[in-house]
Amino acid sequence: MREKIKNQTNPNVSVDCVVFGFDGTDLKVLLVQRELRDNLNINDDTLVLPGDLINDNEDLDDAASRILTGLTGIRNIFLEQIGAFGHPQRLMKERDQVWLRAIRLEPSARVITVGYFALINIKNYKVKPAGFAKHILWHDYDTVNELGFDHKLILDTAIAKLRNKLYREPVGFQLLSKEFSINQLYTLYNEIMGGEIDRRNFRRRMLKTGFLKETDNFQEGVPHKPARLYTFVRKEFDNVSKNNFKFY
Repeated sequence: MREKIKNQTNPNVSVDCVVFGFDGTDLKVLLVQRELRDNLNINDDTLVLPGDLINDNEDLDDAASRILTGLTGIRNIFLEQIGAFGHPQRLMKERDQVWLRAIRLEPSARVITVGYFALINIKNYKVKPAGFAKHILWHDYDTVNELGFDHKLILDTAIAKLRNKLYREPVGFQLLSKEFSINQLYTLYNEIMGGEIDRRNFRRRMLKTGFLKETDNFQEGVPHKPARLYTFVRKEFDNVSKNNFKFY
């Protein structure tokens, strides 16, 4: 009996995952369109972050990985906590309550969620909807408006954390292919920072860092003169970072 209780879903704790991706031009965020279980006929195309309730026997990190894989098919990626969200009214929007009443025994139960975020190269992952995720889409970050529950707040918190990390750590390279042009790198950083980076200064500073290695390869299939490709050298970055290097 004790083991059965342990394995039950906890109705008061959830995790929600912000997954950022980059398609070479735009910063993206992975969203799911929820649908109803048990063939309940309620029209609901609300977009939300991938997330769900944890199990009583789960570590939070394990729950985040399980839920993300279960809804999107994405597995084995690094997830980092961004904080807890527990406003008493976070689930009380009418449309959210309609959905919750259809699928949960305690639709008005207070739920505290732990937010996570991840950075992935879109080309390396194939997403597929499952569970209550009717559709999964990579949505342009800068055009995301209202989301279900308090997920816009969670997204805003995640982008703030990403911007802070981008200033000091080489996290942006996780969103790029192994080889990339300086313009692709600039576009990524400028997208994340909301268009605040000067192109010429960024290029000059990056090429002086020592942790970008020039390759013999050039872009292919582009309508303009192919640009030379570079790669990120972690060892060289570690040497530079000892001097408190800042990216821009």
